[in-house]
Amino acid sequence: MSSEVVFTSARVVTRHECFAGTVRITEETIGEVAPGRCRLQGALDLEGDYLLPGLVELHTDMLEKHAVPRPKVQWPLLASVMAHDAQLSAAGITTVLDGLAVGYVVDTLERPRNPRPFADAIRRAQAGGLLRAEHFFHMRCEVSTKHVLEDFAPFVEDPLVRLVSLMDHTPGQRQFVNVDKYREYNQGKYGLSDTELDALIAKRREDQTRYGERHRAAIVRICGKYGLPLASHDDATRAHVEEAVQAGVVIAEFPTTREAAAAAKFYGLAVVAGAPNLVLGQSHSGNVSAAELAAGGLLDILSSDYVPASLLPAAFLLHEGGLSLAAAVATVTATPADRAALSDRGEIVAGKRADLLRVRLVEGVPVVREVWRAGRRIA
Repeated sequence: MSSEVVFTSARVVTRHECFAGTVRITEETIGEVAPGRCRLQGALDLEGDYLLPGLVELHTDMLEKHAVPRPKVQWPLLASVMAHDAQLSAAGITTVLDGLAVGYVVDTLERPRNPRPFADAIRRAQAGGLLRAEHFFHMRCEVSTKHVLEDFAPFVEDPLVRLVSLMDHTPGQRQFVNVDKYREYNQGKYGLSDTELDALIAKRREDQTRYGERHRAAIVRICGKYGLPLASHDDATRAHVEEAVQAGVVIAEFPTTREAAAAAKFYGLAVVAGAPNLVLGQSHSGNVSAAELAAGGLLDILSSDYVPASLLPAAFLLHEGGLSLAAAVATVTATPADRAALSDRGEIVAGKRADLLRVRLVEGVPVVREVWRAGRRIA
């Protein structure tokens, strides 16, 4: 696109308000943001559509779905990354922290023990100009697994790492307090027999006893040494949150109970809830609903998790539930950008990067019409 572009007749959504106005961008940066219509010849008339900041996603594991589209099918990784990126940008996501599994839950192709091939494919695609959105890494460390420390080691000084989460999916606690839900999830996803699942549960519990506390403490020390921001995951109790606070955690991902979310807010952690949970009205694991957290003022950030297209509709659902549109949009733009130390984006304000999203409501559904990243149209 040309070096200067003017958007007018837009409903501009800033961090604090929504107004009919005009936004001028120069090269990669937002310049003037002003109320009213611009009469400049060549200005792009948005016809009353919303103009939002590009969406910022802190936690998605969708790359794995593209890499393994069916059980035991391994798709070429570079092609997988490009397909994943196209899906994200079509959903309005201009910045993403790709979740890279460090350790494993089930030892199949769906959870490769070594995250480096994924990371290398993302790096190659990004360096080659093949991607629309900007990609960073979110290292999802499964602490109760044998190889998590050696698999994490190559990433501790990687500039693309923006978040490290401490995960433990051992059945009987956190996300899977209800072991029947663990059975349902893993049998549905991996097609395990009852005998295979019994063996998996026994192994996961044995591994937690052997590795859990030691590996968690080691990862916390490493992140402290290298200044890597930490997230907790699936906190279920106040004690879980207090343990996270002592470790220096700044983000509480997907607390499974209202009690844990309230504790996280009390200690100043940013609470992340799932956009699919909000859209569907419930957690697929039977945990607290995102709507309940939002109603109680206990939700700061939405994550699309396993459905990229859920992020924008979920933000508008928050608005329907009583939040101002500016506050609802901040849960998918400004707040995640702040917590990931991405201070150059996430808001429509002069000087920020021109990551922008044109949205129209069609029968009450927000539809992405156009997407720009750093002033360049990508969708």
